[in-house]
Amino acid sequence: MTTSKPLASLSLDLDNKWSYLKTRGDRKWQSLPSYLDLVVPRVLGLLKTLDLTITVFVVGQDAALAVHREPLAAIAAAGHEIGNHSFHHEPWLHRYGEAQVESELQRAEESIERATGRRPVGFRGPGFSLSAVTLEVLTRRRYLYDASTLPTFLGPLARAYYFWASSLTREERRQREALYGSFSDGWRSIRPYWWRTPAGQILEIPVTTMPGVKIPFHASYVIYLAARAPRLAMAYFETALALCRWSKSPPSVLLHPLDFLGGDDTKDLAFFPGMSLPGARKLELLGEILQRLSARFAVVPLEEQARRVAKATTLSVREPVFRHA
Repeated sequence: MTTSKPLASLSLDLDNKWSYLKTRGDRKWQSLPSYLDLVVPRVLGLLKTLDLTITVFVVGQDAALAVHREPLAAIAAAGHEIGNHSFHHEPWLHRYGEAQVESELQRAEESIERATGRRPVGFRGPGFSLSAVTLEVLTRRRYLYDASTLPTFLGPLARAYYFWASSLTREERRQREALYGSFSDGWRSIRPYWWRTPAGQILEIPVTTMPGVKIPFHASYVIYLAARAPRLAMAYFETALALCRWSKSPPSVLLHPLDFLGGDDTKDLAFFPGMSLPGARKLELLGEILQRLSARFAVVPLEEQARRVAKATTLSVREPVFRHA
């Protein structure tokens, strides 16, 4: 008798080179340097080889530029879901007022739809930035789900490392003071739930962290560990997947463009963890990670997971309370 595999979702935040430089405070971001022409073919090639269909969160600023229309259209043509990753990719989105959030989402939607032919139904905030205002606007704009929460206690540690490795001014650090979240985010659920807003309810699908200990296990973390101890890295990932199955927590696994790029592909991002590895080695490791995920779970885009989960009657309903509010 064959037992069907439990569900998992897989998504990629298509942060471009300029967005990493912008978050770090590097003024070179203003010329909008890009690596999409290199990253997108690698992404599509690997996913085709592994027969995986995923969600790709696109930044509106990239979609607005004609030079990126072809690679972004290729993602949609390959059957992948297209999500909204904001227009300006500012991890201080939670500081925006309602009118700013409305404009940010609308501009991104319009640019993404023109480039890909798809109107997004899912959103992920840059740097996991989220607020009650954003959730209300998303609900009003008829989004199916948000996927901006990362339930971990390690957010402040990741932020401290980022600040240490950067040359940010005091004002820039203040802007980014909620980057990667707060310690209290570790108490949030790793399972899907509803947010209650004045405009109605919207589904939240968190980026899954390891059940119990709430340690991130998305691909960037595993690849960084694999640069030092490959067997330990894969054992770490397998443990996280086993705990998800044991606890019946459907994993939502996250990818980033730098999982597909090495230090030999771009020198400007050497500050990012894991960039000491060459691109070919990172692709090899990423392929192994995704094969292990597919062996244990039926991998689908976030939209499909959200539509299935939304039918459940046992999901909790929560108030959008944030420490930075």
